[in-house]
Amino acid sequence: MHLEIITPETKVFSGEVDAVQLPGLDGSFQVLKGHAPIISALDAGKVKVDLSAPLSEEQQENKLIEMDGLKTIRVAIKGGVVELMNDRIIVLAE
Repeated sequence: MHLEIITPETKVFSGEVDAVQLPGLDGSFQVLKGHAPIISALDAGKVKVDLSAPLSEEQQENKLIEMDGLKTIRVAIKGGVVELMNDRIIVLAE
């Protein structure tokens, strides 16, 4: 799956992932490859991403990305919206 995490200021992350856990308004939920299309509002919390490959050096320098091992990252958000369609996830975050 391809994931993009975008804020009004910058594109925080763009890359291939195996799974994404998101802080939904009614609790956290996870999406995997082949998930049905959804659009959902997000609450404040952390987006947990299981990477398909380790981050590039440029991505590792991004202060908004917290490394949790070689293949897992977390990105703190204040809320936002997620759209998933055809194994492409876009998170518009605050």
